[in-house]
Amino acid sequence: MKLPLVGLVLVFVVGAHAQWYKFPGQAIAGAKDMHRAYSDMKKANWLESDKYFHARGNQHAAQRGPGGRFAASVISNVREMLPRQSSGNNREDSRADQDANRWGRNGGDLSRYRPKGLPDKY
Repeated sequence: MKLPLVGLVLVFVVGAHAQWYKFPGQAIAGAKDMHRAYSDMKKANWLESDKYFHARGNQHAAQRGPGGRFAASVISNVREMLPRQSSGNNREDSRADQDANRWGRNGGDLSRYRPKGLPDKY
């Protein structure tokens, strides 16, 4: 019974191109990308820039690989589940944020969300 199980695990490891060991590092680096985007958003304090920073953080994290993509997805989903303190329509805002998150994770052009006049350093 153990031999077939070992064989099955080996097939999965080979099938995954033996890259499973990179996943945790990618996830950590992706979480750092998400934090950097959030910090930049706070520093920029730019009107209508929220969606841009959502997309940018997700895109940079996803470019790290499957671990980064996973981290971006989890962080984005948890963030959207937390209660907000805003004067707008929370459900609509959350849906728009998630659209920006997916756009970034899927490699979309960030200029779609970039507000006019946002300094080039962002």
